[in-house]
Amino acid sequence: MNTTERLKVGGQAVIEGVMMRTESALTVSVRKADGSIKTKEEYITPLSQRYPLLKKPMLRGVVVLFESLAHGISALTFSANEAAEAESEAPLSPWAMTLIIIVSLGLGVVLFVVFPHFLTILIGKGFSTPMGINTLLFHLIDGFIKVAVFVLYILGISFMPDIRRVFMYHGAEHKSIFAFEAGEELTVQNARKYSTLHPRCGTSFIITVLLISIFIFAAVFPFMPKFPEVPAFVRNLIYVLIKIPLLLPIAGISYELIRLAGDRKDNLFFIILSFPGIWLQKITTREPSDDQIEVALTALSRSIQLYRERTQAT
Repeated sequence: MNTTERLKVGGQAVIEGVMMRTESALTVSVRKADGSIKTKEEYITPLSQRYPLLKKPMLRGVVVLFESLAHGISALTFSANEAAEAESEAPLSPWAMTLIIIVSLGLGVVLFVVFPHFLTILIGKGFSTPMGINTLLFHLIDGFIKVAVFVLYILGISFMPDIRRVFMYHGAEHKSIFAFEAGEELTVQNARKYSTLHPRCGTSFIITVLLISIFIFAAVFPFMPKFPEVPAFVRNLIYVLIKIPLLLPIAGISYELIRLAGDRKDNLFFIILSFPGIWLQKITTREPSDDQIEVALTALSRSIQLYRERTQAT
């Protein structure tokens, strides 16, 4: 098996750049104001290498989620500080970026868990529709609201010039990974011809989590205690608190599906499964310029090179 076949590469667009990660190396390349490319690189050791149990299906998705979050904070901090330097602004500390991420996650819980849950209750009351937490209809409406909020959020931020550039780097990331997966030389010309839409993408992961949660919640909540002695508002807060940890196994399931969709691009079932995420990537990716593809390829090439050097050393 050659390196292209067995090496999984993931990435993330950052401010004026791209982060690329292999299983043992992480690189972040950004375009500086003077036109040069600056790259931060480091070796990493995934938890699954230290604890083989975490390589098991379902568990590995949750581990990857938390590792991606940690690496994403690091990459965003680096790119934000490079941008701040160009604007002669004070750099962000890792703690400041971590706080920003924590606040963002809190807002995410409110927008995608709390708000849809209570809005669904109001909709049921408004239409006098009997749909308690134990009914499929409740979770279908709840899920529809979550997806609608997510799509509207993505659409809203897509009009911001700085975000549009991040979306262009997102497209460059995908084109570069496609070129690598095809076994081609990593040049701008080779990467340019590929799509900006990739089935193994964070956007696809999020929309898959939202959709899978509909069915998991519908299957689990009929067996939950009804808490009849508790006021309705408090009871629903309890249900919301139950939903939050349930997102971890849902993330595990979603990761496995996205992983399979990336490996089986010609399978009809996975084509259908990938459709919502691919469709949404039409918003979260844009056609990049050649110099943006160059940045993505720089990060990807160095990440692969570091991976090979470490593999040969061991």
